[in-house]
Amino acid sequence: MLPPVVKNLLIINGIFFLATMGLGTAFNIDLYEKLGLHYFSAEKFSPYQFVTYMFMHGNFMHLFFNMFALWMFGYVLENIWGPKKFLIYYFFTGIGAAITHYVVIYFQLNPVLDAINVYLANPGHEQLNAFMNSGYMDKPLKNFISQYNVIVHEDLSKAINYSVDFVTQYKTDLLNAPVVVGASGAVFGILLAFGMMFPNTRIYVYFAIPIKAKWFVILYGALELISGLSNFSGDNIAHFAHLGGMLFGFVLLMFWKRKGKRQKQEPYE
Repeated sequence: MLPPVVKNLLIINGIFFLATMGLGTAFNIDLYEKLGLHYFSAEKFSPYQFVTYMFMHGNFMHLFFNMFALWMFGYVLENIWGPKKFLIYYFFTGIGAAITHYVVIYFQLNPVLDAINVYLANPGHEQLNAFMNSGYMDKPLKNFISQYNVIVHEDLSKAINYSVDFVTQYKTDLLNAPVVVGASGAVFGILLAFGMMFPNTRIYVYFAIPIKAKWFVILYGALELISGLSNFSGDNIAHFAHLGGMLFGFVLLMFWKRKGKRQKQEPYE
């Protein structure tokens, strides 16, 4: 019921959560900034975040539901696969989820970054007007215009320099803003594997509604896709990261399946 990898993942996630709360309260240390996964071209990005982000959670309920699902479906898979294979699958799907999430973020940010880079490469009063009317800035950027208008009447060159500094900082803040945390991507990968290996096993949604694992996975995946495509950012959930965990999990399962078939077909010497 509690094999070694699942047990240690539960413990490590709990330790990370307690450390995040404790260090934040006692020493004002923000572990989300250090260990959460930032956008790959952001100043705050580090490669190790592809691993550490999986052990960070936004709140207790985020942690609880991820760990409950990890135990509920993960212990079965680990007992079948063994610790090494399960751990490989866990990290492969978790990292794949992060990659998928930031591929989507790239296409969302790229038009904005292009507009910013065009202005920074050739700043000027007319260029600033074109940039401001491009629709790529939010309200905080618009607030800077009032200060710019004051300066531009005194010294145009000084106003342009002010705008360059402001837009440069805006670009930095824009790149640093996306931060993803949580084991959800890996958990969705585990859910997919469970549904593929035990398609007719009944899962009780909210401990009351019975549904076969295969339909649960399909419906949950469809819901994540619809939520992601609707671009409903207000829920603060990385829907495409969940889909990425399932996608990378499917790829790895198919690879293992094909590899297993080849090994069975190889003749003994």
